Amino acid sequence: MTTLSRRDFIKLSTVGLGTMAFSPAKGKFGLFDDRMLVRVAGASVSVYKEPNDKSDIVAYWEKDDLLTVYEIVTVKEPAYNPVWYRVWGGYVHRARLQRVQVLYNPTQTIFEEGQRYLAEVTVPYTRSMRFVKTKERWDPLYRLYYESVHWVDGVEEGPDGKLWYRIYDELIHDTPYHVKPSHLRMIPPSEITPISPEIDFSDKRVDINLTTQQIVAYEYNKSVFEATISSGIVHSYQSEGIGTKTPAGTFNIREKMPSKHMGAGDLVSDIEAYVLPGVPWTCFFTEHGHAFHGTYWHDNYGVPMSRGCINMTCADAKWLFRWLRPIHDGPQLYRRGYGTTVNIFYS
Repeated sequence: MTTLSRRDFIKLSTVGLGTMAFSPAKGKFGLFDDRMLVRVAGASVSVYKEPNDKSDIVAYWEKDDLLTVYEIVTVKEPAYNPVWYRVWGGYVHRARLQRVQVLYNPTQTIFEEGQRYLAEVTVPYTRSMRFVKTKERWDPLYRLYYESVHWVDGVEEGPDGKLWYRIYDELIHDTPYHVKPSHLRMIPPSEITPISPEIDFSDKRVDINLTTQQIVAYEYNKSVFEATISSGIVHSYQSEGIGTKTPAGTFNIREKMPSKHMGAGDLVSDIEAYVLPGVPWTCFFTEHGHAFHGTYWHDNYGVPMSRGCINMTCADAKWLFRWLRPIHDGPQLYRRGYGTTVNIFYS
């Protein structure tokens, strides 16, 4: 068995695959098909000789590297997530990968004073920048990832002298930062209108089975939505005395936020830091911060993965956000109220 070190593999891939790399600083791309592109969302992933984790590891890819997928392979193991991708040199399991695209957008230049607009990242990642007045310079800040959602409240001259969107971050609201406008798609209000708002509060409910990792939404006791989720892991880690295991019981939605900065609010550019700006379609159901939300840092639904929240694909979380009460309508940072009943249990 021959195993390349990460350093050697990166050197090799730089020579062989350099023309395929994504650079958020560039405005053009080579000729490749981004419909089959994945980003390494974890710290690293292993490339196996065959589509199973018992075969030889032939290489590694690091966080935020982009891989072209040549083939999607479905095997028997692991049964809950049996999908592997054939990439350059071998196979990677999709658990710590994110399917991405590269889509550029026109710049919105007119903003109503005091108004904020929701926008979604449409490239694998984009580097935000902030102007530090005390140093009179632009410094890099967070990487914002594909399908994350952010509030835009204006357009200003950026570090390259061109127009950049100004981002309002509710966790660090006194520190705006800026993003290239071509990397963000403005979300029209029609895209997030409430689903079945006419149905009475008592006729909607959500059931989450922690054993099967399934969520089902009901109207009049009839299933209208089902999805596979990832709940909280059973782990020794404690956050402010709260365990990472998703609590069982009966709850109600308390607050909805289309964009939530989770993790620490540190002003860092380190991609390994625990900062998760723009977590999309967040619906809180406990006072301790447990919530449903979209997830851009893994694709391993069917097993516990979170620190207590209910991880969902961004598309599934968006549907649920629109369906759950309290009704969130318009450009609101949050909507609070006594909402839809949520039953969480083991079978």
